[in-house]
Amino acid sequence: PKYLEDLFLQKSFVYANVPYRIKKYEDILKNPKSTIDFEQDQELEIHKNKSILGEDATLKVNQKNEIHHVTFLEKILATTLSKLSNFIPEGGIWMNTQRPEWNDANNALVGNGVSMVTLNYLSRFLNFFKNILEKSHEKKVEISEELASFFQTLLQIFKDHEHLLEHSISNNSRKKIMDALGNAGNTYREQIYDHSFSGHFKKIDTSEILNLMMVSLKFLDQTIRVNKKQNGLYHAYNLISYTENSATISHLNDMLEGQVAVLSSGFLSPNESLAVLEALRKSDLYRQDQNSYLLYPNHELKGFLTKNNISESEVLKSELLTNHLKSGNKSLIEKDVANHYHFNSQFKNGDDLNKELHALDINDGERTKILNIYENVFHHKEFTGRSGTFFAYEGLGSIYWHMVSKLLLATQEVVIKARKDGNSVEVINQLIGYYEDIKDGIGAHKSPKNYGAFPTDPYSHTPLHRGAQQPGMTGQVKEDLLARWGELGILVEEGCVKFDPFLLKKSNFLEEQNKFEIT
Repeated sequence: PKYLEDLFLQKSFVYANVPYRIKKYEDILKNPKSTIDFEQDQELEIHKNKSILGEDATLKVNQKNEIHHVTFLEKILATTLSKLSNFIPEGGIWMNTQRPEWNDANNALVGNGVSMVTLNYLSRFLNFFKNILEKSHEKKVEISEELASFFQTLLQIFKDHEHLLEHSISNNSRKKIMDALGNAGNTYREQIYDHSFSGHFKKIDTSEILNLMMVSLKFLDQTIRVNKKQNGLYHAYNLISYTENSATISHLNDMLEGQVAVLSSGFLSPNESLAVLEALRKSDLYRQDQNSYLLYPNHELKGFLTKNNISESEVLKSELLTNHLKSGNKSLIEKDVANHYHFNSQFKNGDDLNKELHALDINDGERTKILNIYENVFHHKEFTGRSGTFFAYEGLGSIYWHMVSKLLLATQEVVIKARKDGNSVEVINQLIGYYEDIKDGIGAHKSPKNYGAFPTDPYSHTPLHRGAQQPGMTGQVKEDLLARWGELGILVEEGCVKFDPFLLKKSNFLEEQNKFEIT
């Protein structure tokens, strides 16, 4: 039972010597889609040292030229502080490291995207370790002095702004917190990149670590709360727009991933979880023919001729665009024979337009106005990737079975917790009903005609226009195994295995020999 706690003080862990460098915070702000540099000289040095040190050459050494060994608690803190330094109040965790999350079909969210999915799982993560620390007898722990400084800075930032949680956070306050956290992360990274760890350690009170967990959880909880939508669902990803002194959050369409994350977070009560499951069943995410759930609502894509059309009222907002039309200058805009207005078709995106505008002698206000008109026409900032343009894999109309199994497991966790906490039989039975319904949708019992393949074989997804596609075992198997253990009532608590198979149905068992046929 005390295995994780015992690891807290053991310096048995190391850091990887990764030959990539995250750019400075000020540079990330300038272009959040290009934030990482590959350090080729460092990569060559690592390979050179492998002939002498073996795989140890891939590990971080400190200023004493020793492999830097740290405790498990330090590794947990490093992960946590990294995420918290990219926290944007009421938005989520900023996706600014050129990587999407679970669903790589949303890869275009990189830079503009802010993840409520990661925030929900961070909330769960912090609550888990908070419970362990609260039971720990250790009063102090040693962590690298560089990380200790990072830790103290973040703790102070959250404390200094805690009073803002009494009301909705303003765009100005959001940017201040975002900058403070981002610069703290930058200071830590630059120290390690340029000088590595000193090799010295600092003792900090476990009560201080608990303080950080508790105050940061207040911010995370408030962010989850304000990301509830009017339809009863929760935002999965948001978009960030910012100026020097302001940061604005805007929202995207419903996503199944967001509902799974909030159900799994542990933040919701059983009644609140029940409300999410009810809203999910009534939403556009539900696909009746498969009795299951899409990754995102299906919608009709615009035809080619409907794109790149600027309304006359938008054109008239800009003196420069109006003058270009009068003079016949087509470098920015043109008017066709049907009196429709279009941006120069050579512009791939707003960056191309911006380069053209910078070559002209215009003020920043006019340039910003034209860039805003361009964004209002194309909505490039809202582009998520193939999730919004493809018709298979993780695209439009697709059920991705791994995420449905994640929904199943998250719902089961809610059921088990509701029972453990002594909630009413009525609420528990309603939750079980949704659990069984989700399980039926995944259904190994489906006919091959309905499923589109043998239902006992693993397939990744089912697009709207065909049966199950892309045979092969995805990460879905993990969730299904865990859910099955839950049905069998297998629980591990305080080092003991317990059995409480209340989810197991009599119909799961054969009362006599039988033959199973797929027709």
